[in-house]
Amino acid sequence: MLFLYADKITTTTKSGLKVMAASSYPLQSGKVSSTQLSRFSSPLQVMLGSNVDHQMYCHLLCGLRNVDVMDGISTPYAIGLIKAFGFLESKWEQLCDDLDCGYPCHEISDLEMREGVINTVGGPQHELSTRIRLVCADKNWGGIVRRLFPNVRFIRCVTTGSMMQYYEKLKFYAGDVPILGGDYFASECCVGLNLDLTQPPETTRFVILPTFAYFEFLPFEMNDNDEDAVHEQTVLDLCSIEVGKMYEVVVTTYRGFYRYKLGDIVRVVGFYNSAPQVEFVMRAPKSSAEIITEKDLILAVEKFQLALREAMGKDSIEIVEFASFLDQEPMWKQLKVFIEVQEESEFLEEWVKVFKSCISCLESGFGALYKVQKEKGHLGKLKIMILRHGAFDKLLDLAIKNGTSASQYKPPKIIRNNEVVKLLDKLASVTISVDD
Repeated sequence: MLFLYADKITTTTKSGLKVMAASSYPLQSGKVSSTQLSRFSSPLQVMLGSNVDHQMYCHLLCGLRNVDVMDGISTPYAIGLIKAFGFLESKWEQLCDDLDCGYPCHEISDLEMREGVINTVGGPQHELSTRIRLVCADKNWGGIVRRLFPNVRFIRCVTTGSMMQYYEKLKFYAGDVPILGGDYFASECCVGLNLDLTQPPETTRFVILPTFAYFEFLPFEMNDNDEDAVHEQTVLDLCSIEVGKMYEVVVTTYRGFYRYKLGDIVRVVGFYNSAPQVEFVMRAPKSSAEIITEKDLILAVEKFQLALREAMGKDSIEIVEFASFLDQEPMWKQLKVFIEVQEESEFLEEWVKVFKSCISCLESGFGALYKVQKEKGHLGKLKIMILRHGAFDKLLDLAIKNGTSASQYKPPKIIRNNEVVKLLDKLASVTISVDD
């Protein structure tokens, strides 16, 4: 089962060239053979649809129709599967009804998509529908993959970088089904191969092959001051990098990119024969004005979530998504952290008190640069914005509207776009400050 959204979104470059996501092009161009398409549980019409929610629903419906022959589940990024399984939790009854009657619900309005799904379902599936209802009715979603798809051998998606935050939730759904990682691809070129797909994200290593592109590296340091962390005057080739040090990747590709900075920070952990092995660390800061990194934020929110669980026990609030924004408009710069929680009900006053008591855990998880700026008095008080359930889905809608491919979308962690900030501000239900 492949959760792929091969939308028709194209972007025109300044020179007039049209570009689209690499995952969309083969399907949109018709360069996929019928033999290749037969390996997918969903028909081509679903992948070429224009509504992501409807496509996800139809992917699930077609996958459930083929529960006994499904041998793998994959998507480009882990967030795609988290959304799909969350969709299953909320829509399983309707999905079973659709299997029972043999066609998708009327909400699926795309005629070509409906026709493709009807052909795939192949008429009413009463016995299958009853079987799936029995599995889903107890609402025990831990290990649901194995119980629904008994012959699935693996789940495959990217779980490194900003996708690492979804790994534990994905393991919850997967149960004993192995989660396989991906290779290191960028939009510009392939960067590295993952020679051990079974490794968890924290120990995933990539071997950089010199035939993919011409690679150079800018030394990178996590400074505690306001200086740029990347030393642009020192550019090293593959033979000159050292184990244990971090670098920003620079590529010159066969298709015309010349000394192009990918914006990825990697750490060299060893060599495979003579090719360097690296681990992905984080996205590079855009400027020296940024005071936290993606990695800082992810680790800080993990500490914050643990503190909430300790304070609230079994009734703990689960954080489903988060991002940060450095507001430089006030007299003192102020860091905002946007947090979406799983609860759909109104955020209660007692929850606010617990959040306030745990804010110090969040703040202590930020990097040294944040702490130095705070000590110097350059930062105002930390502000947490609690967002209504589904708020980050609005960002996906906005990104697609602005030309992003749904398959390639990754929720931002460090927000730099004021339009995005304004949207999230509107969706905030509670604002909590350190000194309130």
